[in-house]
Amino acid sequence: MSNPVLQANGLLKTYTSGPQSVTVWKDVSFDLNAGETLAIVGSSGSGKTTLLNVLGGLDTVDAGEVVIGGQSIQGLNETQRTLLRNQQLGFVYQFHHLLPEFTALENVMMPLLLGGLSRKQSEARALECLSALGMAERGQHKPAELSGGERQRVAIARALVNRPKLVLMDEPTGNLDQQTAAQVESLMLELIRTSDTAFVLVTHDEALASRMDRCMRLKDQTLILDASEVS
Repeated sequence: MSNPVLQANGLLKTYTSGPQSVTVWKDVSFDLNAGETLAIVGSSGSGKTTLLNVLGGLDTVDAGEVVIGGQSIQGLNETQRTLLRNQQLGFVYQFHHLLPEFTALENVMMPLLLGGLSRKQSEARALECLSALGMAERGQHKPAELSGGERQRVAIARALVNRPKLVLMDEPTGNLDQQTAAQVESLMLELIRTSDTAFVLVTHDEALASRMDRCMRLKDQTLILDASEVS
């Protein structure tokens, strides 16, 4: 059996405030296999986004280990982590973070160009991803010329263009109105169903979380299998 795409082993995160040390979460452990989806839910301030940043190598832990594709990211320097993120990870945030001076197509091409792929190959693959999200005809438009839902679809295409092993999503539809969010979610879920990529989704949307393979909840400073998932 192949190794999990993602392993979190005994993660501990604390913050120091003056003389006090505050535990954000502790003993966080789980595995995620190729093609599997996991939702992480919890109250505001429970540390969901912090956990996602740790899983993506954007933040550090006080104890424990994150393993991506069989490689522990704790032992990597920043250059190596950046390379891992470019080659194996995709990120989607609540706010799209598109570069305003570039077109939708150029924004999606960017991870490929940074990874050393030719411009011709990058453009072809970026168009393929935009087409899958119904955005091929909007490729030459800059972010300011796109609606909120269109910008988020471009952001999802950018996250998927490198064909990553793992995609981390932080409230990917949280900044959209209800109708637009439903449209983006449907497209996103269809892409998930046809992909071998593993997905971790942080969300307040319990209905969206229930559509993932597993749902885990940050509660009492640890991550537990959601009660509704336990038979």
